[in-house]
Amino acid sequence: MSNKTNSQAAQQAAQQEPQPTQPENQTSKRATKHAKTTVVHLVRHGEVYNPDKILYGRLPGWHLSERGQRQAAATASSFEGHGIRYFACSPLQRTQETSKPFTEVIGTKPILDEDLLEAGNTFEGLHIKGIDSALWNPKYWPRLRRPSVPSWGEPYEEIADRMFYAIERAREAAEGAEAVLVTHQLCIIAAQRRARYLKLAHNPATRQCDLASVTSFVFVGDTIVDVRYSEPAGHL
Repeated sequence: MSNKTNSQAAQQAAQQEPQPTQPENQTSKRATKHAKTTVVHLVRHGEVYNPDKILYGRLPGWHLSERGQRQAAATASSFEGHGIRYFACSPLQRTQETSKPFTEVIGTKPILDEDLLEAGNTFEGLHIKGIDSALWNPKYWPRLRRPSVPSWGEPYEEIADRMFYAIERAREAAEGAEAVLVTHQLCIIAAQRRARYLKLAHNPATRQCDLASVTSFVFVGDTIVDVRYSEPAGHL
């Protein structure tokens, strides 16, 4: 399935999900006309070379495909002329490779931030898609008993917590300007959902976070007033 088709399916699924509203008066109490506007951009890495469809997770040595490199370059170029004051990325190879063209645009190397690391997953190294999926093996079924946590990996709450530590550091460092954080899909989704007051447990089909996409948190002072999404590399 193409990126475009995946994105359209995610948008349709997301529209069917209830959208909680922000607690009343929170923005008016904390975000004033005197506060500075800061934008923290969360960038997902480009496509990884993975012909065997392995769940690579935090395993070392997984690098971008040629297409992934083009995606990273396209997204980086969309930041030309932006006032980027803070730049960080996950320490994994695919996020560091995605960050390379950003270094040329921004003019500085990224800070390696462990809080932006891929979500932990006990199925790392296994093939989990299609008829040859390891998940057909009953020995793995006990790991699937609590999908709302999830029981097979790092809890959603912990992912969201550490992502917001990273986001807050970026906001403080880039106050009045912009920051770029290069990270991973589930990390971005956990942050998106917390910012929108949605439950962290979710159907993966509702995810809006394509390869090399950008999720932007707009702050006025220390309050999130908007969450925006774009796909600068969606044509690739």
